Amino acid sequence: MATAPRVKFDAFFTLDEWSALTQRSAWRGLWLVLHCWAVIGAAMVVGVLWPVAIPLAVLVIGTRQLGLFVLMHDAAHAGLHRNRKINDWVAHWLCTPTLRAYRPYRPYHLQHHRFVQQTEDPDLVLSAPFPITRSSLLRKVWRDLSGQTFYKQRFAHIAQRIRVRAGGESAWRVCWQEVVKDRRFLIGNAVGIALFGAAGFWWVWLAMWLLPMMTWLPLVSRIRNIAEHALIAQNEADPLRQARTTHASWLARALIAPYWVNYHAEHHMFTSIPCWNLPRAHRILKREGVTPRMEMERGYAALLSRAAPAA
Repeated sequence: MATAPRVKFDAFFTLDEWSALTQRSAWRGLWLVLHCWAVIGAAMVVGVLWPVAIPLAVLVIGTRQLGLFVLMHDAAHAGLHRNRKINDWVAHWLCTPTLRAYRPYRPYHLQHHRFVQQTEDPDLVLSAPFPITRSSLLRKVWRDLSGQTFYKQRFAHIAQRIRVRAGGESAWRVCWQEVVKDRRFLIGNAVGIALFGAAGFWWVWLAMWLLPMMTWLPLVSRIRNIAEHALIAQNEADPLRQARTTHASWLARALIAPYWVNYHAEHHMFTSIPCWNLPRAHRILKREGVTPRMEMERGYAALLSRAAPAA
């Protein structure tokens, strides 16, 4: 299996620039994790004080749930903290809002980088279908916002196992096995409801934690996946065009693309740069005249229009 072509940093940066860009921090990643949880908490408080703001809180919290995944992604590249043990502990316990195990994610994700847009890329299935029709995209959006995507990702396989029941397993046994597999999610949410319930706000956990996870998080995750690799040629030989950077306004950063996740071309070109230094890397590349050669998009709306053109 041939790995995807790579770039060498010294073709774009001086040694001093590269050293500064790749410097690990003992506090910056932790601050971003704290910021993410603080925004979630603040949005919940606003929703409690002014219930009319709950729909906006759902959008903000769903985007920060994606933000936690973005920071977990940085940890998979050992970029969240200079101490590897702290890096992994924070990712495992504080950056997985759906409480899925962090450790299996790293080898999966590194395979994506090694074979990006190649046949062996495990994420190729996310980008290969595009372009699609506008009606197909709208159906996907509806499935995301209505909770169908969440159900499919978390529970559809359980229903399928119950229907099949290989080896004569009982439905109860199948359910128990799945409960054991997904115990972090179930226990974590049970504890959350219990703690909020003890304070008299059980509904906050449902309306402003689980609801964003079931609706806005699947949609912004889909938009992220489309933006990063859709409409990029399979087996793309140019490492400057194996992933896409999308311009993000302040509103897009608040509701779609947290923590510089939109700088995906730079991330694939230089995986050792922590997420907070990607804008700086972009500015240097722009100064050196490199960005016109990269896969770039002026905004998420423009990209979605290309990914799902009107008939």
